[in-house]
Amino acid sequence: MRGRRDYLLGKLIRYGFTLFLILSLNFALPRMMPGDPIINLLGENALHNDPEMIELLRAEHGLDQPIHIQYIRYLCQLTEINLGYSIHKNLSVVELLTSSLFWTVLLVFPSDVFGSLLALLCGSLAGFKINSPADYLLTAIALSLYTCPAFLLAMLFLSLFAFHLGLFPLGNLTSGGKEGIYYLLDVVWHLSLPVAALSLLGGASKFLVVRNSVMQISDQQFVVAARAKGLTEGRILNKHIIRNVLPPFISMVALSFGFMVSGALIIEIVFSLNGMGTLIYDAVLARDYPVMQGCFFILTIFVLFANFAADMLYAIADPRIGRSS
Repeated sequence: MRGRRDYLLGKLIRYGFTLFLILSLNFALPRMMPGDPIINLLGENALHNDPEMIELLRAEHGLDQPIHIQYIRYLCQLTEINLGYSIHKNLSVVELLTSSLFWTVLLVFPSDVFGSLLALLCGSLAGFKINSPADYLLTAIALSLYTCPAFLLAMLFLSLFAFHLGLFPLGNLTSGGKEGIYYLLDVVWHLSLPVAALSLLGGASKFLVVRNSVMQISDQQFVVAARAKGLTEGRILNKHIIRNVLPPFISMVALSFGFMVSGALIIEIVFSLNGMGTLIYDAVLARDYPVMQGCFFILTIFVLFANFAADMLYAIADPRIGRSS
């Protein structure tokens, strides 16, 4: 028990250092981009026509201060969960994130669940029936999805199922003018295609991990012994093989969370969903430092929390973790 606690404590310290490093990069990288947020807001002509307004807005947003003062102010604001105000929209970053984050979570969470379940089911089947027609077919599909860019798959889905077949809407989150259960059904209808695309993208890499794990475990002595006892193939797969696949699979689900979020950002742009992807895209074009910092901060917290949760689940699922010699 103590070894497991020390293991998780060491992970927590490592994630704390990682968080500090990422937050520092989060501050520096937007400012290394070409362009100026105030000039983007007022236009190039303001350099000659209204330089006083430029200096006034720089002072208002703290951009006239030395870079190290800006950095210290940025860290102090984070300790107060104060993400500042958008330079272009003149709204609180927290307010912008609250509305956008809800739709991103609504897209990523079911996609992660469906993609993981699909990968576990299909990967177990392919790995258990190695070199069978089902294995060849599923592996070929997974490799194709794994190498497919997110924007390409999203555009293919949008073109085929929405534009040509008309089964789903072309974009947006709702059709408008609906309430109650009809509003919820409308949201589900609008999110079905993006969720399907993201589930396939996220499930492809997990499928390959599950397939390889099942294939390796199938050759272990305890599986041979289970067959010698006369257990059915289905019982061997469910009771012996999948149970040993779960620890690395849990870790893979967490490690792929960042991929799911980044894929969701691209899919949101293609399907015109007003989530984090659209917010980040607009902020990058406008060089809106506070919005970029706020978005990347939230995404960093999500990814680190998912990885730490996976470490905890891994330690629970595998009793060898942290066991003292």
